[in-house]
Amino acid sequence: MFKCNKTLKKLFDDYKTGSKIISVLVLSCAFSVQAASPIHIQELIQQLGILQQELVNLERGKVVSFQVTENDKKELAAGVAIYISSAPVKVVEFLRNKGMIAVDTEIISQSLIPPQTTLSSFKELNFKLGDKDEADLLTAKPGDTFNLSAQEFKTLQTIKSEHADSIAEVYKKILFERWQGYRKEGLKGIATYDRGAGRVSDPGKELRTAILSNKVLFNHFPELYQAWLNYPGVMPANAEERFFLINRQVENRSTAVLLHRIILAEKAGGIILSRQFYVGHSYNSNQFIIGCLPYRNGSLIFYTNRTFTEQVAGFGSGLKHSIGREQMRRRMEKHLINIKNALK
Repeated sequence: MFKCNKTLKKLFDDYKTGSKIISVLVLSCAFSVQAASPIHIQELIQQLGILQQELVNLERGKVVSFQVTENDKKELAAGVAIYISSAPVKVVEFLRNKGMIAVDTEIISQSLIPPQTTLSSFKELNFKLGDKDEADLLTAKPGDTFNLSAQEFKTLQTIKSEHADSIAEVYKKILFERWQGYRKEGLKGIATYDRGAGRVSDPGKELRTAILSNKVLFNHFPELYQAWLNYPGVMPANAEERFFLINRQVENRSTAVLLHRIILAEKAGGIILSRQFYVGHSYNSNQFIIGCLPYRNGSLIFYTNRTFTEQVAGFGSGLKHSIGREQMRRRMEKHLINIKNALK
């Protein structure tokens, strides 16, 4: 068995020996599990920013939040946790089989992309551009309206107005090629977004920052960390990966999202890694981690999210970060509550 699976087992065993809530919260906040001894509990709670009253709320089944350090001027990061009465295996199976569409009301549709998918079969997946975006793509130029590379903009500009009905087909081909590029080269295969005037956004670099910021994966799940950072590569034992094309409602616009998900599960619980390596508009990229471990007669679920967007950079960045972070945290809280309600 790979070392990371042994680490999972050790973390599950830690629960039985008294680490309980602290060891779980440590897992999501990049603190060393070995440091989570009873002697350091109060210090650790202070570092996480979790007040004693919030721990009481957690025991009552309420969502509590904790701070996650942001390492990029375009990054929004947050963490939340909840205790539910369902067993960890049920939580992991629910998310494996249903996906986030079952708890995220902004997701319109979710289509699995099988490894053998061809361009022809990819075009049959459930995704539809909004009427306005479909029309706007005909005249799209580098900027902030659409997330496209310089070459992708050029491809769209070759479509004549009399062939406007082909725009959806061309856009799906762009999505297919982005999926192929990521599968072949990982983060290095993600084309940048052309913002005009020589400016670009680099989702591959952003996602690399997101994974490098997670010291827990590095220290305690080295094979999983390396597989996530250096994809494509050898996956740890018991890990499974899937790709999805998601149609998501963002800022009242339908947007395509290409998502890579890895689940590493044990009988007692599991960890889910999710990476949005292409997003059609509004934000650049996203990574979230959901973990589930046994606690009391149920499960403790922790959830960290890192989203990168130009909208929080520049003038007034501090205020933009504060507002954006709070909005993201509220959505995350709803996701956890929806998981809890779905498993009642």
